[in-house]
Amino acid sequence: MPNVFRIEKLEKKFGNNIVLRDISMNVDEGEVVCIIGASGSGKSTLLRCINLLEKCTNGSIYFHDRNIRSKDIKLAEYRAKVGMVFQQFNLFNNLTVLQNCVIGQMKVLRRNRTDAEKTAKDFLQKVGMSQFINAKPRQISGGQKQRVAIARSLAMNPEVILFDEPTSSLDPEMVGEVLSVMVNLAKTGLTMLVVTHEMSFAKDVSSRVVFMDKGVIVEDETPKVIFNNPKVQRTREFLTRVL
Repeated sequence: MPNVFRIEKLEKKFGNNIVLRDISMNVDEGEVVCIIGASGSGKSTLLRCINLLEKCTNGSIYFHDRNIRSKDIKLAEYRAKVGMVFQQFNLFNNLTVLQNCVIGQMKVLRRNRTDAEKTAKDFLQKVGMSQFINAKPRQISGGQKQRVAIARSLAMNPEVILFDEPTSSLDPEMVGEVLSVMVNLAKTGLTMLVVTHEMSFAKDVSSRVVFMDKGVIVEDETPKVIFNNPKVQRTREFLTRVL
């Protein structure tokens, strides 16, 4: 499979604090890569660097062999290809569910309203949100908001979606509805990079699991190795605590 991302010696500092150090990894087309680790280990910062929400301090990120740190990257076009689903949904509260899924298509992809609405409705149906297209975000639950956020990202026809702890703001009974949407997405062959505390999802759905600790990649293996026979003591300690 061709690389979608190639990350080489990535480093991120906030002042004197090194949050990511010497991160090197590849993500291949169609892979579901889950990134696990304790809070503060640098997982979300890594995603934010990949989506250019943070500027990395050193190192390179290649998207299809093109360095995304180069000056000629068009940010809106890049983010249309590399979608992101956030912990806090990031929906526009003054727009309806449908409008939330239409606005990016029209502004970035230059789709006309009719086509954008058709695409939005198709993806809202896929995530089970058809009946809420005229609702405002305040009128729906957290799990429903997150499903709208996923539909919004899919409507841009991305090659990759980055998920930053998509279930951590949800009540326990809503976690399942979002995870089931993500499981179905994984089956379509979409490339997914998922920061998650949901170990069952990482174990059952991912092609690879990356364990991070204190800003470094400690272990990058298949779920079978990570969960049944991790090679590094630090991974074993983390899994003993969370499982």
